[in-house]
Amino acid sequence: MTQGTETAGKDRQVRHLIGGRAADSTGDETFETRNPHDNSVIGTVTRGTAADAERAITSARKAFDEGPWPKMTPRERRTVLHDVADAVDAHREELAQLETADSGKLLHQALHGEMPRVAQNLRFFADYAAMAGNEAYPDGATLSYTLYPPAGVVSAISPWNAPLMLATWKVAPALAFGNTVVLKPAPQTPLTATRFGELATAAGLPDGVLNIVHGFGGDEVAGPLTGDPRVDRITFTGSSATGARIMASAATHLTPVSAEMGGKSANIVFDDADLDVAVPESIRAIFAGSGQMCFAGSRLFVQRGILPAFLERFTAEAERITVGDPKNQKTAMGPLIEQRHLDKVHGYVELARSEGGSVLTGGSPLTTGGLERGFYYPPTIITGLANESRTAQEEIFGPVETVIPFDTEQEALHLANSSPYGLGGILFTTDLDRAHRMAAAWQAGTVWVNCFFERDLRLPFGGQGISGIGREGGQHSREFFTEPRAVMLRLR
Repeated sequence: MTQGTETAGKDRQVRHLIGGRAADSTGDETFETRNPHDNSVIGTVTRGTAADAERAITSARKAFDEGPWPKMTPRERRTVLHDVADAVDAHREELAQLETADSGKLLHQALHGEMPRVAQNLRFFADYAAMAGNEAYPDGATLSYTLYPPAGVVSAISPWNAPLMLATWKVAPALAFGNTVVLKPAPQTPLTATRFGELATAAGLPDGVLNIVHGFGGDEVAGPLTGDPRVDRITFTGSSATGARIMASAATHLTPVSAEMGGKSANIVFDDADLDVAVPESIRAIFAGSGQMCFAGSRLFVQRGILPAFLERFTAEAERITVGDPKNQKTAMGPLIEQRHLDKVHGYVELARSEGGSVLTGGSPLTTGGLERGFYYPPTIITGLANESRTAQEEIFGPVETVIPFDTEQEALHLANSSPYGLGGILFTTDLDRAHRMAAAWQAGTVWVNCFFERDLRLPFGGQGISGIGREGGQHSREFFTEPRAVMLRLR
């Protein structure tokens, strides 16, 4: 392990990565990163300042304006990024252990799901950038064609719920298309981003191409990363409120923003659905990741005729979920990220009770059986609420499901679209005509039919309404991370 992240325990020191080297803050403050399983300190992190963010931007700017990275061919960059992906594969166990300790992610999920996806992000975008075609329109007298030069310096702000996977969802395309990057990981989860930066540098990524600054929002770190005129693109994943502030800051210099923000996705189960599919997939859609997913199916609408049978099976499966230590192979749901977030989640359950909701299962923090030091909340199912209630409308970001009946297809679609969010939607039906009708009218960036969170990295990903602006993935990432340029050449 190289300088920057020590090996274990509360003595682990986490520093910035600026210009290819570990860097201390210009200030002398630090903050702790803690394991949500038991609230133990697992590292001390240098607390970034505005000056640190500006240093990182200067490094990225110099690497873009003077360095080799943007001048390399896409195939040359592909070779480097494949080497970085190979390094991720070689250190998969280490990265998974760090991710679990820092975020509470299930170890088997981090090891077999998220770390392979990190490597896939790198390889996919490296290959896509190298193989993507350009448009050419010869008409005899002129030849017109399109160039896709890199945009420049990219500020990437990533969340804590899938730390390294979502960081590389931003970093990989930005780098593949020739940009340089300043990454700010969430302060709750700094470990894997730091280690990834070390591995990328060792694998051959030129100095200054990827910079990492730790710290908080406001004027400390995020302000300069979103308001500096030397930044050419901003990509953000996080809450809608924070996204709105970032867009306001970016507007000062008309810096383009791609923002994937909050969600309150509808999950609709029709009476012709195969419950052997709909029940377990609906369980996964709300309780995977302890419900800390922006696209979670947290508004569950079930056609009235099958509501009793569905609820019986759904509740029974929820109660069978093993909540506990994320390193235990038998655990199916780990902790929430921190005490403040646990208090928020429980506050919404209390709000649901005051709004007339009935809690079928769960509904209180788990504080026994070895979980008393951590931030554990059980799978919670609430009925008896209207779709207009605050509990059903506001993002909880935890393992809390509201279940609401409906009668007709038109009503189901109206309920799904009666939300300020528009990130995702989930639909269970065996009527393919209905599936196509619903998908066409659903106001959401992604609609899953008889499945949940299947991903093809060529497809657009993002939301509408207060769930975000812009799309990333495949050609949509190319359009965002480049400056498409039209060239017209007279032939005769």
